[in-house]
Formats: sequence, C-alpha cells, structure tokens
Amino acid sequence: MATTDPYNHLFPDLEADLRREWSEKGRIVTAQDGDVLLETGQNIRNTMVVLEGLVKLYREDDEGNEFFMYHLHPGDACALSMICDRNYRASAVTAKAVGATKLLAIPIEQSENWMRQYRTWYHFVVSTYRRRYEELLETIDHIAFRNMDERLEFYLRRHRDSLKTNVLNLTNTEIAQELNSSREVISRLMKKLSEAGKVRLLKNGIEIVKL
Repeated sequence: MATTDPYNHLFPDLEADLRREWSEKGRIVTAQDGDVLLETGQNIRNTMVVLEGLVKLYREDDEGNEFFMYHLHPGDACALSMICDRNYRASAVTAKAVGATKLLAIPIEQSENWMRQYRTWYHFVVSTYRRRYEELLETIDHIAFRNMDERLEFYLRRHRDSLKTNVLNLTNTEIAQELNSSREVISRLMKKLSEAGKVRLLKNGIEIVKL
C-alpha cells in the first residue's frame, strides 16, 4: 500500500524524494494563537515552513515597540531562516502564531544540504526570498513616502487579505504598536475612515466596508 505524501498538496513542485526527507528529518510543531515561534535575538536553528494557520512577523526595538512586517500563509516559509547558515545567527524578527498553526521545522544544516542536492528546493528558497524582499520594499515605500492615513489603509488591507475576512479583531493600541504610532493618532484616523464609510468601528474590532 502506497504511503500518503502529507506535503504534496502544498508543495507539488518539489521532488517526491525531497518531500520524503521532510517526513524523515523535519519536525512538526503546533502552536496556538499568540504563541511566540521565534524571538528577536534568538539563534535560528531551523527553517520554518507553514503547513496550517498563519504566522505574523514583526520587528521589535529595545523598548518592546513592534512594527508589523508581513504574514506567512500555508505553503510559505520564513525567508530569514532559509538563508541562515550553520553559525545559527540571531534572528532580527519576532514571529507569532495567528490562530491554531502547524509548522514544519527543518534543521538549518539539512536545508543547506538540500540547496545543493535538490534543484527545486534551491528555486523555492530563492523565490521565497524574492517575494519577501518585494513585500518589504512595498512596506518601506509606504513608510518613506506615504502619510499615516495611507499607511493605515495599507495595513488594514493587508490584514484583510491575509486573514480573508472583513472583520478584524484589532484594537487601536495594537495597530499603533505595529505602525510605530500613537493610539491617539490611530483613533483619530480610524474615526475619519468611519465617517468616510470605509470602515465600521465595532466594540471589539473593525469591519472593513470599502478600502
């Protein structure tokens, strides 16, 4: 009887031999909403591949202020952990689970070997890094060239698209932290969006009406 390939549905372009090695040498990690998967300053020892759920990555300064970067969806991998080497460099980002999440943790040295052994893994790593780079450029553009009201709309759209829902369980305090702003500024801008009919302010979140 043939063995079921648990990764084929998410990664059909990878060699069957590589996916089999994932089962043999990778480790399944499960997490609940809010669990920290990787902390800033922590040595990276594994490449993280998302199988189920959602992972939020953000930067954190010395005072604990957070800045949202992007989400990882099923089929995505953490680019920073993919380009790490056997020196186990410290992470420059923090990663948290959004809802129930399932990951495949692949030892760094194994990922490095597969770069030479499997052409499809090499292409997957390169394409992952390129997508994250382009996404970060888009974020930088909004920080450098956009007003806070435009940055807020961009932030809300990204969360809507990532979470696939118009109702976001986010507080003004959380948004302010992740945009490196103040709660007062975000509250004022959210009120303007509400008055313009773009969002509806809920008791425990925000409903996007038209952005």
